[in-house]
Amino acid sequence: MNALTMTDMRSEYSKTLIQIGKENPNVVVLGADTTDSLKTSGFGKEFPDRFFNVGIAEANLVTISAGLAASGKTSFASTYAIFLPGRAVDQIRNNIAYPSPKDKQGLNVKLVVSHGGLSVGPDGGSHQQLEDIGIMRVIPNFRVFIPADTVAVSKLTRLMASTYGPFYMRMARFKTPLIHSESQDFQIGKGITIRDGSDCTIAACGITVQMALEAADLLQQEEGISCRVLDMFSIKPIDSEILEKAARETGYIVTAEEHNILGGMGSAVAESISESYPVPIKRIGAQDMFGESARDNEVPLLLEKHGITSFNMAKQVKEIRSKKL
Repeated sequence: MNALTMTDMRSEYSKTLIQIGKENPNVVVLGADTTDSLKTSGFGKEFPDRFFNVGIAEANLVTISAGLAASGKTSFASTYAIFLPGRAVDQIRNNIAYPSPKDKQGLNVKLVVSHGGLSVGPDGGSHQQLEDIGIMRVIPNFRVFIPADTVAVSKLTRLMASTYGPFYMRMARFKTPLIHSESQDFQIGKGITIRDGSDCTIAACGITVQMALEAADLLQQEEGISCRVLDMFSIKPIDSEILEKAARETGYIVTAEEHNILGGMGSAVAESISESYPVPIKRIGAQDMFGESARDNEVPLLLEKHGITSFNMAKQVKEIRSKKL
């Protein structure tokens, strides 16, 4: 197997914001005392008059972002996933999503976070955000993304900047392997078939996409099973067409995410499939549990404890085959 090229999502986000800032003078960037960690401070060095660090005050971060958006700006507000939406659901709902000026849906605010999921590791269970997708996808007018690599981060940041309305995007803390080519197209509400297959489907997002590709390799090598892999980076809106096609052509779907299986991407997939072409579905993720502290070198063990591994994906595919329609 070729060595994976590892790149940093936060660095790519910062670089892309600066590029967008040069092209669009209405773009403003806000942070909540995590601007060095999120690396958005680079935007502040380039455009000090369009950069606002509000301190440890996430409700203010959201409200100020909304006010700037109401004044015609395109607001990018960033901190850790546990703080957005964790500490500011009321402000997100009522100050960003609810206002609809001139028949528009919500305000032009992009909430972009890092440190989502169990891979936050040393920050412990209190800071390992496993509920954010469930929270954000039920708020009207919000669209929700989980990119798998830095190519997706760059393309989705540009897509959000050029598209009116509220967005939520969650990035990983650690470096992630490059999966997509620079030519890959990203569209709101459209999943991506990364690997085709005829016997089963694994639908993944974020860091689990690479795991799904590894699981597909295992299944092919050990069992001769042809596994389709979907990058469901757009959690809301979900791509019902690609999911129905996978259900019809492969007979069952395993989902994998770094999130509680309740309310997350797996739930969105199950909801969509149940209305179009019901097939057996197995959801991999945190089983309605909090995380726990893990040193950086122990994060793989923490993910393994919750079954978020390529080995378990392959195992679940084989177990669910007996239920295939």
